Amino acid sequence: MKTLLSFCVFALLLFVAPLNAQKQYTVDGQSYTLKTEVDGPITLLWNSIDGEYRYFVQKGSAITELKNSRMNGQYQQEYKESLKLLTADQQMSTDNVKLTRAGLKSFVSEYNKKADPNFNNETSSILLKTRLGVFGGISNSIFTENPNNSLLPVAGLDLEVIDEVKLRRHSVVVRFKQTFQASDYKYSASQFSLNYRFKFVKQQTFDIFVNTKFVAYTYSKREDFVVIDPVTNEVTLESSSGGDLSAPATFGLGADIALGNGFLILNYNDIVGIGVDSNGEFPVDFTVGYKFNL
Repeated sequence: MKTLLSFCVFALLLFVAPLNAQKQYTVDGQSYTLKTEVDGPITLLWNSIDGEYRYFVQKGSAITELKNSRMNGQYQQEYKESLKLLTADQQMSTDNVKLTRAGLKSFVSEYNKKADPNFNNETSSILLKTRLGVFGGISNSIFTENPNNSLLPVAGLDLEVIDEVKLRRHSVVVRFKQTFQASDYKYSASQFSLNYRFKFVKQQTFDIFVNTKFVAYTYSKREDFVVIDPVTNEVTLESSSGGDLSAPATFGLGADIALGNGFLILNYNDIVGIGVDSNGEFPVDFTVGYKFNL
């Protein structure tokens, strides 16, 4: 267990160390935590706030939010007029500017190059963010014997590290999962695991991902299981416990749905595994929880 914990701590330090690109700004009396996309004569700022991507530009000490309100079914595109006023000294056309990170970044960078010949458009290759989740659910623990296919309650914590720049579809998760015994199956387990998630659907308000568990340490305990002596046929009830470090390569599916200052999390865990024996039952391992932005 010490080996796994040391590895987890090392991995977290490696991922979290560069996390420094967010700052507090006050816009129209409201405080926001914003990320810098482009830094120059005009600075482009953004963040996902209450499940909505919002964009701001700073010129001098003034910060302007770029808006695209909807009225009578039509988008008003106020952001184009705001950008036109801010870049009037360089006669920039805003006709084809999209209110997206890529579209705004291109426009702001073009202006900055005209306004400052020494402008350097290099940006950080990574922008890491952490999320902490709590969850609970049920599991039939198909990678144990579970003779009656009993459903066991589970609960735990997720610490997720994501990159908001180049690897937005990818994340690493350190998970603690506790499995509790049931009346007809006295099995319990505490598991620390490292997981990789690929978000094959990534939208503004929700993600859908494949979860791969690739390293796990499990300490389990089983009580009152039947043992039959092959010589005497004597039946006894025994108990066992112990820990195991493994690389199970188990796969599951999940979704993050934006809600408040975080995400509602839905997971179908450990659907199938490679290099680990299943008891042959249909996998039932569902959890629901909530994930906070840190």
